Amino acid sequence: MKIWSTEHAFGYPWETVIKAAMKKYPNPMNPSVVGVDVLDRSLDGEGRLHSHRLLSTEWGLPAVVRAILGATHTQTYVKEHSVVDPEKRKMELCSTNITLTNLISVDERLVYRPHADNPDITVLTQEAIITVKGMSLSSYLEGLMVRRMSANASKGWDAIEWIIQNSESESVPHCDIY
Repeated sequence: MKIWSTEHAFGYPWETVIKAAMKKYPNPMNPSVVGVDVLDRSLDGEGRLHSHRLLSTEWGLPAVVRAILGATHTQTYVKEHSVVDPEKRKMELCSTNITLTNLISVDERLVYRPHADNPDITVLTQEAIITVKGMSLSSYLEGLMVRRMSANASKGWDAIEWIIQNSESESVPHCDIY
């Protein structure tokens, strides 16, 4: 088992970052996510938005890794649950793979909150627990997964920045009608 964590600060207010995070896929920075299906979305009695989504991914694992895993295809599915709490200004997203769970489990948690000292900055903390099961090369494969998580995290940050910048450029200018 390997534990991976990181933190990133976005130079935008929480509301802006959350809107972009909800529209993160698809994006050109991380083409491995090939599909997103919203399975359920609802508001609870406290005004929190709960979303359950299914992500379809195509990772393109190297042939040697596919051989070790005994996998002929690399399309995998991930279930994701997020809770957006506008009162506490917190978004928490948890995801886990539902494909190849007998071999690999990746449990990831992301939390978006405003910076404690500057409301114009949003802090994202990410952590993942990666476990490869029942293989002699499990530590090696877990290390590969950790490196991939790090690379994909920065792609995710870039994607959110890209979405924000494109959303701002697509805004309709305000016109006063006399």
